[in-house]
Amino acid sequence: MPTINQLNDAWISKGQEVSDLNAKLNAAVLDDSFSKDKFTELKDQRDNLAAQRDAIKDQLDEARAMEVKNMKSEDKKPLNKKELDIKDQFVKDFKNMVTSGKTGAGNGGLTIPDDIQYAIHKLVRQFATLQNLVNVESVTTMTGSRTYEKLSDITPMSDLDDETAAIPDMDDPELTLIKYAIHRYAAIQTVTNSLLKDTVENILAWLSDWVAKKVTVTRNAKIIEAMGKPAKKPTIANFDDIKDLENNTLDPALMPSASFVTNQSGYNVLSKVKDAQGRYMLQRDVTQPDVYRLDGKTITVIADKWLPDISGAHPLYYGDLKQGITLYDREHMSLLSTNIGAGAFEHDLYKVRVIDRFDVQVIDDGAWATASFKMVANQQATTPEASGKTA
Repeated sequence: MPTINQLNDAWISKGQEVSDLNAKLNAAVLDDSFSKDKFTELKDQRDNLAAQRDAIKDQLDEARAMEVKNMKSEDKKPLNKKELDIKDQFVKDFKNMVTSGKTGAGNGGLTIPDDIQYAIHKLVRQFATLQNLVNVESVTTMTGSRTYEKLSDITPMSDLDDETAAIPDMDDPELTLIKYAIHRYAAIQTVTNSLLKDTVENILAWLSDWVAKKVTVTRNAKIIEAMGKPAKKPTIANFDDIKDLENNTLDPALMPSASFVTNQSGYNVLSKVKDAQGRYMLQRDVTQPDVYRLDGKTITVIADKWLPDISGAHPLYYGDLKQGITLYDREHMSLLSTNIGAGAFEHDLYKVRVIDRFDVQVIDDGAWATASFKMVANQQATTPEASGKTA
């Protein structure tokens, strides 16, 4: 059985192999002697290695957890001064950075460790985040490119009636080259003297909560910006228009994974609409009491201030955003501080800036539609009983 050190070394090694193959893929798409077969082979190799890297990381986390669980009480000794754990050391470095404004060579900022970033990402998932609806790809480079084939562009294979007929060449797929460029997004928060005197746990809780909220709001804004760029933008006026949106707007292959997104004002309107049998169109998911469904599809509700109306009409997104949008996550948050700029000097305060690095790109604008509505009429009753009338 491999040791934790062996798993850790293997995880790092596979990560470097994935990075090297990404670099080769980026070079290959720009090479004039581009070969589709060689590119496909490289891409498959990269994807397989990435899957292996992630699997190794999962096993590494499991092995670490089991080691702690199986540790005997007599083996659990207090840490000495040279054995500060990652959280204590990070908070120590954080306090030093804030009070001195220095972070070591180059003063490039204090990088948030993986363990603490993981805690931040767990908080992000608890907030009203749209990141869960789109595809997220971790990247290790600031720029790169990917090739994609849209679902609507996939062509069928040839039908060979004659058993002796030669197999024709397959149509070249309509590939789309998507380039990403990681952007830096930053926010500033005031740190009081009293906070710096607090415990490690309280400082980390404050920092994680603040960063998670800023990350959520910032990434939501960029995802919403991308969500406004689909190929189809129908207008909704009644219940049957929603049926048309579901049944006749997107490729049927997307229907099993499609869902709705709207803002709070739009949700309020939809919650009052009734179907032909007089039932409210929005129904609670019996397996998840906090989840509502619109005609059987999950509906995500975003606050109006983050997802505003479109020219006076409420937005209603429908489709599979994981197929349509990718967030390229650099996973390299960092902190910088000052006691001079941003008004800190005048008020004897400390200012801390967090930087998040990511990019959002539309991969397939046919994977979802952006509808809009002001009011939605009830579906017409189909029987006298449903309409409240008797024969």
